[in-house]
Amino acid sequence: MMETIEDKLLNKSIEAFMLAVESYNKPTIRYRVEGFAFFVCNAWELMLKSHLIKTQGEASIYYKDNPDRTLNLENCIRKVFTNKKAPLRMNLEKIIELRNISTHFVTEEYEMVYVPLFQSCVFNFVEKMLAFHNVDMTQYIPQNFLTLTVTTVPFDDGVIRAKYPREIAERLLSAEAEITKLVSASNAGFAVTVEHHFYVTKDKKEADAIVGIDRSASGRVQIVKELKDPNITHNYPAGKAIKEIARRLKHNGIETAFNGYHFDLFCKYYGIKDNDRFCYTHTIYAQPTYSYSIQAIDFIVGEYCKDPDNIIQHMKGSIKKADPRGKGILGP
Repeated sequence: MMETIEDKLLNKSIEAFMLAVESYNKPTIRYRVEGFAFFVCNAWELMLKSHLIKTQGEASIYYKDNPDRTLNLENCIRKVFTNKKAPLRMNLEKIIELRNISTHFVTEEYEMVYVPLFQSCVFNFVEKMLAFHNVDMTQYIPQNFLTLTVTTVPFDDGVIRAKYPREIAERLLSAEAEITKLVSASNAGFAVTVEHHFYVTKDKKEADAIVGIDRSASGRVQIVKELKDPNITHNYPAGKAIKEIARRLKHNGIETAFNGYHFDLFCKYYGIKDNDRFCYTHTIYAQPTYSYSIQAIDFIVGEYCKDPDNIIQHMKGSIKKADPRGKGILGP
């Protein structure tokens, strides 16, 4: 069977995305910021053109006044993501800006400015590949390699001004200030903060640095076993989780109108909201809110597929029998 043009574009998009992630995570490559920006933009452009052909026809990727020339990435973004203030669109537009200036001059400090945007861009691409093309990128790149590595070069205004000519320093500082402001006002669709944390080991061979304990020191620290960022580990609000579960069930050939009621049944029966691996409780407001992990979605889909014809009625009956008030039980 002959490969269609949209499939050719999609395959090249996957290749470009893999090059973006691999080049960024490879420590021997010095120009990884520029390389990532170039390859990830290429991946998005090819993927979006494939999506446009599938949904609007091949003519949709060409300029109307110049049918021999295909749309650039900026035009593809505007056609697919029509909301100018959407975090995903803003993220891509900022990375395009970086790609355009990287041919002139990019300092190593740009990495610390843009890596939150890069990380979000990676997650956004994986999500849209699944939504638009039903392609699971973890089949090409393991999930743990989708987290970008980060250098520990500090971003210090004084060092920047001392290191670079005034024009370059001010451009870099201005970019850092603008992106920092945007990050604080946006969600994970625009930027995902990547942090480094230390853990204590008694094996010197595993250590990157050696520290001592001073019992007379005035400052105190606390050792925590694990630190999680819910924007990364639990980034599915209930509505988004329900849509993803419904999509996966349909993909598995299960015809069911999975909805919020069914989702609540699973949460009650299996105690999902009490499981840190599945659910994160946000306590910023008086009324707590919840977000869910990809593992929670995997679990619910897996349990549903075991007995699609009877699982809902089974959970309803078990919950009612265990607690007539419907507060729920922990399933087997």
